[in-house]
Amino acid sequence: MTKESKELAKYRLERAFQTLEEAKLLFDSGYTNTYVNRLYYACFYAVSALLISQDKSTSKHGQLRAMLHKDYVKAGLLSKESGRHFDLLFQSRQTGDYVDNAAFNPEEVKDWLEKTRRFVEEIQKFLSANFEV
Repeated sequence: MTKESKELAKYRLERAFQTLEEAKLLFDSGYTNTYVNRLYYACFYAVSALLISQDKSTSKHGQLRAMLHKDYVKAGLLSKESGRHFDLLFQSRQTGDYVDNAAFNPEEVKDWLEKTRRFVEEIQKFLSANFEV
């Protein structure tokens, strides 16, 4: 991994953790749809950091999801639970952003923050152990 790639991966991880903090503020303020959006983007930034570690990138959400599953979940490098959580957020963000009158029940999505934090931390540990990011 080049120095530039390592710096970009670090930046994306920082964005992931910052976005988690944004999500918490949004949830506490009652903005559950935007909360779900930010949780998804925290994962998106973390997965982007993973891809950068292999000199890959994409701005297409479906392609990023496919690469996550093929290169990391199916390969056993990340947990199946993380793959399922990413899929949940992927679909939920689509619903929240594009379906009219969609509204998430705060009680149903409250624990997604901690699950998303674990997802980002799992990626951080992988990058730290394998690429010193």
